[in-house]
Amino acid sequence: MNRLFLMLFVVCGLKGLCLGDEPIVIAHRGASGYLPEHTLESKAMAHAMNADFIEQDIVLTKDSIPVVLHDIHVDTVSDVAIRFPDRKRQDGRYYAIDFTLDELRQLSLTERFNIQNGKPVFPNRFPKDRSRFEIATLEEELQLIQGLNLARNRKAGIYPEIKQPAWHRKQGFDPSQVVIGLLRNYGYTTKSDDCWLQCFEYDEVKRVRTELNWEGRLVLLLGSFNKGTETTDEPDLRTDAGMKDIAKVVDGIGPAISLIIDGKSPTERQLTSLTRRAHALGLKVHPYTLRIDELPKTVSSVEDLMQLLFSEAKVDGLFTDFPDVAVDWLSKNR
Repeated sequence: MNRLFLMLFVVCGLKGLCLGDEPIVIAHRGASGYLPEHTLESKAMAHAMNADFIEQDIVLTKDSIPVVLHDIHVDTVSDVAIRFPDRKRQDGRYYAIDFTLDELRQLSLTERFNIQNGKPVFPNRFPKDRSRFEIATLEEELQLIQGLNLARNRKAGIYPEIKQPAWHRKQGFDPSQVVIGLLRNYGYTTKSDDCWLQCFEYDEVKRVRTELNWEGRLVLLLGSFNKGTETTDEPDLRTDAGMKDIAKVVDGIGPAISLIIDGKSPTERQLTSLTRRAHALGLKVHPYTLRIDELPKTVSSVEDLMQLLFSEAKVDGLFTDFPDVAVDWLSKNR
C-alpha cells in the first residue's frame, strides 16, 4: 500500500465513503422553520447551523432582476395586498413580475400564510406580526453566503432553483439566462464549484444544459402532486427509459419524499426503487422536504424519517426547513 493510498484510506474511513460523498444537508428556503423563508436572516441562520448548501428559489421582477422568492406570486408571504391593493391581476393574485425591485423593496415579508383566511400555514413558526423582513435579490444572497464563507472559514454551497421558466418566457422574460449569467459572474461555472442548479421543467433543464451551455451540476426536480401553476414532472420520467434519458442531461434528481417512501402509515410502507435506479445511472438523489412540523404519514418521528432516507434508501442529501436537526442527526450517525 503506497503512502498516497494509505492517506486516502485513513481519510475516507472503513466505510469507504470520502467526505465529498457524504450526504449533504440542504437548507430549504434557508432556516425557514425558524425565520420567514428566503429572507437574508433565514439564510444567515442556515449558514450558522452548518448547512452544506442553501437554497434560492428565483423569480424575476418587472425590471428583470432575479429575486429570491418561492413563488411567482408575492401575496402569500408579504403585505402586498395592503400596500398595492390595485396591482392584482384578474385572477386576484399579485405577481412579482408586475413590480419593479424598488416596489418590492417596500413590502414586508412574513411567515407564509393562507390568503383566504390570513392564518399562518405553520402556526408555531415565526409570528407574522413580529419584526420586519425584506425581499432580497439573488446577487445580495450570493454576496451574503460568500461573505459568511470567508468570515466563518467554511464553505456553504448554493442550490438555486429557476421557478417556472416556461411561464416567465410567456411573459417575455428569460430567467434561466439571467440566473446563469449571474452565477457565472460569482464564480459558479463548473461541476467542481459548490452549486447545484435545479428546475422542475425537463424541457428547460435540457435547454439550460445545451442551448445555454451550463457546465455546472444540474438537478431535475420530480414531484408527485399538483400545485396549480407549479410545473411538476411526468410519471414517464421515472420509468427506466425515462431515467436513462434524464441521466444524459443532469447530475441528480430531487424527488418528493413520497417518491422514496411509499405507503399509508409507518406499519404499511416500503422504499421505492427510485434511489437505487438513479444511483445505478450515476445520479445523486436529494429528496424534499423534511419538516418536523409536517412529517409524512409514513413515518413515526423525525429520527424514523432520517433513518429511512439516509441509512436505508441511502439518499445523497436532504432538503429541510430545519437544517440543524439534519446536521445533528448526521453528525451522530455517520
